[in-house]
Amino acid sequence: MSRAAQPHCLHIAYPEDLHARTVQLLNTLEHAEDPTVHRAELGDLVVELTNSGMDYCFLKPLLLAKVGFVVQQSANLGVAGATRIMAPMIRNIIARLDRRQLLVVADYIRRLMGTRRPR
Repeated sequence: MSRAAQPHCLHIAYPEDLHARTVQLLNTLEHAEDPTVHRAELGDLVVELTNSGMDYCFLKPLLLAKVGFVVQQSANLGVAGATRIMAPMIRNIIARLDRRQLLVVADYIRRLMGTRRPR
């Protein structure tokens, strides 16, 4: 894909503790003799990153726009409902990934974070 055809970057802020846990799990996965033993942890992490992104890209702007209590609560409930549906699907898919696939996902998350995989 040419540089001009590549998608642009969207900055998403997420909590420092989530960042630290993400880096720790990616390091663990990348250095594990058998990364598949960390599937459940990676599934949980992807769910948490997804939730954080939904909060930052959708719920926070509504709060800043002062849309009102009813609209904000409707959005919160909608996101919570979507999360209840998405979380098991995300976990089930990640639970089926093999070693190579897990490392590809870990590398992709690293690239999203703007960090390089340690050598």
